[in-house]
Amino acid sequence: MSEETKPLKITKIVIDRDLCIGAASCVVIAPGTFQMDEENKAYLVDIDGHDAETIKMAAESCPTKAIFLYDEDGNQVYP
Repeated sequence: MSEETKPLKITKIVIDRDLCIGAASCVVIAPGTFQMDEENKAYLVDIDGHDAETIKMAAESCPTKAIFLYDEDGNQVYP
């Protein structure tokens, strides 16, 4: 029996600027969603810039886990 899982929908992205070290791996994976500012810290450009799986891959690429993802129910889905 396989349990049907609904597709991931990310409705909120929080970037902890204190944790961000400017590795920019999130920008490499999802440049339409993340960019770097003048302090070399990641910031959100467009929550709809990529599909949820790409955004999750970008968050997972962050070496300090500075990107927090939440679903439509407000549950933290990463990290």
